[in-house]
Amino acid sequence: MPGLSVPALPRVNRGFILRISSIAALGGVLYGYDMGIIAAAAIFVKRTFALSTLMEEWVVSIVLVGAMIGALVGGAVADHVGRRATLIWAGGIFVIGSLLAPLSANVFVLIVARAIIGIGIGFTSVTAPVYVSELAPPQSRGMLIGLYQFALTVGIVLANLAGYWLAAQQAWRLMFGIAVVPTIFFLAIVLTVPESPRWLFAHGRSKDAEAVLHRYSDAVGARQFLYDIEEGLKTPMEQNWSALWSPAVRGSLLIACGLTVLQQVTGINTIIYYGPQIFELAGSASHANAIFATLIVSIVNVIATVVGILLVDRIGRKPLLYVGVSGMTVALFALSFAFGHQEMMGSSLGSVAITCLVVYIACFAFSLGAIAWILVAEVFPLRVRGRGVAAGTLFSGIANFAVSLTFLSLINILGSAGTFAIYGTLSIVTLVFVRFVVPETRGRDLESISLPEKS
Repeated sequence: MPGLSVPALPRVNRGFILRISSIAALGGVLYGYDMGIIAAAAIFVKRTFALSTLMEEWVVSIVLVGAMIGALVGGAVADHVGRRATLIWAGGIFVIGSLLAPLSANVFVLIVARAIIGIGIGFTSVTAPVYVSELAPPQSRGMLIGLYQFALTVGIVLANLAGYWLAAQQAWRLMFGIAVVPTIFFLAIVLTVPESPRWLFAHGRSKDAEAVLHRYSDAVGARQFLYDIEEGLKTPMEQNWSALWSPAVRGSLLIACGLTVLQQVTGINTIIYYGPQIFELAGSASHANAIFATLIVSIVNVIATVVGILLVDRIGRKPLLYVGVSGMTVALFALSFAFGHQEMMGSSLGSVAITCLVVYIACFAFSLGAIAWILVAEVFPLRVRGRGVAAGTLFSGIANFAVSLTFLSLINILGSAGTFAIYGTLSIVTLVFVRFVVPETRGRDLESISLPEKS
């Protein structure tokens, strides 16, 4: 408004911020790899253990049950012991699950291992975006939180590369076991980063918080950050989940849970988990070719995520969501049409399918893929942020579980055309939600986002 001065943004040591954000975002590599490797491994696990369609869906989906448990526990742990310590716990859980999975003697042990991995995913997906958001300056927070999503897409590419490389040997045990290597690397590097200054200040460790702030900002900037944190902590930290339903937080909860649910029910993880099966439905000649097509789609996912990260703080959250979700909608209905007219498509069905999926995942990656988690990390006040992000992660896990557990069954009941039409319709619902519920948070500090805007 005219006459009002805008406070100068504090100076920051960008190298330090980027290093911390990148290290925290390495959790996304583990998330992406452990989620993505099942696409290739499931083909051969199904053969080894003679799985039915239902059991195959459970092997794929059980990791999401673990993720929901991890999200619930991880949010409370992150608020109690700190963001950094929770990331270290997540790394240890990943190690246990990643060692158990390749040693599975039967499908039930594999399911337990996948559930343990899911708990690690829940811890990481709750804590990493919060950790980054609490260290990032307002002018680049969206990009830095987006590094987590970028790392996740890199993890998926690595999983698809491993799957393609090991497909000829049908070495699904090694596919799972490879995850131990980045997990150990993740743990080693997370040990070098500091705790979130916002968490330190909230727990009475103001001197420690100042020391961290002075490592990446000048004296003026450190004082500005501390002032913002003090403003955000005028209301004490909440220890009860019921605080999320208070009038002051309820709107943030709707945004976080609504976006994360819509992110999942528009079908993204059908491609991540079942990409090779989709391409086989479209006429792919071999398992290796289907896995390679999935690899191409995952590489596009990485490239488009980078585009989104570079644009989110320049263009804003909502414009990218409008463009991206509109593109997803068109691609899904085009894919539905192609599967519904296979006779007309003939041998071109495979090319049409990969084109539609490339367009779909590109649009998802630069919009809903990264921005949903950016907004989830931004919209909650500090006093409930850990639990708020945990709630968003929990609802994401529930929706993801429902989609992954029903995808093959829906294909059997409704056919490919009907299934992708459902996801296209839910993309339209997402556009409506973005228009009427989602706020624009570009350039605003975290404390002001969680406070009612003054007229």
